Amino acid sequence: MNRPERDTVVVIPAFNEEESIGLVLDGLPKERLLEIIVVNNNSTDKTAEMAINHGAKVILEERMGYGQACLSGIELAYSYNPKIIAFIDGDFSDFPEELSQILLEVDRGADLVIGSRTRGKAEPGALLPQAIFGNWLATTLMRLFFKGPSFTDLGPFRAIRTEKLKEIGMVDTNFGWTVEMQVKALIHKLNCTEISVGYKKRIGVSKITGTLKGTFKAGYKILGTIFWLKLRSFFR
Repeated sequence: MNRPERDTVVVIPAFNEEESIGLVLDGLPKERLLEIIVVNNNSTDKTAEMAINHGAKVILEERMGYGQACLSGIELAYSYNPKIIAFIDGDFSDFPEELSQILLEVDRGADLVIGSRTRGKAEPGALLPQAIFGNWLATTLMRLFFKGPSFTDLGPFRAIRTEKLKEIGMVDTNFGWTVEMQVKALIHKLNCTEISVGYKKRIGVSKITGTLKGTFKAGYKILGTIFWLKLRSFFR
């Protein structure tokens, strides 16, 4: 039996995930991975040490922000010349073994694959009410504003062809990262799809929806990103 080609780099932005990062790394299917890059976004705990102990390549990004950590991870990922770059959070709320199913959709021709938590089996209480509403509002606006496939989630568990990631040109450094990728994928007419993924309560408190301040900041940025990209699309 032929061994699968190692063609994928996984990027994991991480801030204070020492209790969970090892579980994520151990659960990822390794047979196709060129590298796993953990971007330590100024953690004050042992996230970096735990990630190294579990076999990841760890880089430090001192500029705070989810998107900034992803951008730094992408920059290093390009040096491996992968066919695919995948993303997953470091809090063990996703089921990392499901990366195999996400990559299978790329093999079948998709350019961007989103792991949809709303279509999958989410553990009760894993998706907070504000996250459910925010996902619904954002994806509804995308359906109204942009032509192409419909999304049901802004889930961070995803994979994209490297050439297409370069084409869309990601720039957001914070909470607008996931929606920016999806909107730009629609604008650039990428072949997008979703698959159902499981979701469980994260280890620790969410930095975004776990606090009222974080929820408002994320919601403002996500909606602002959608409207801004719609405005820019008129001048393409």
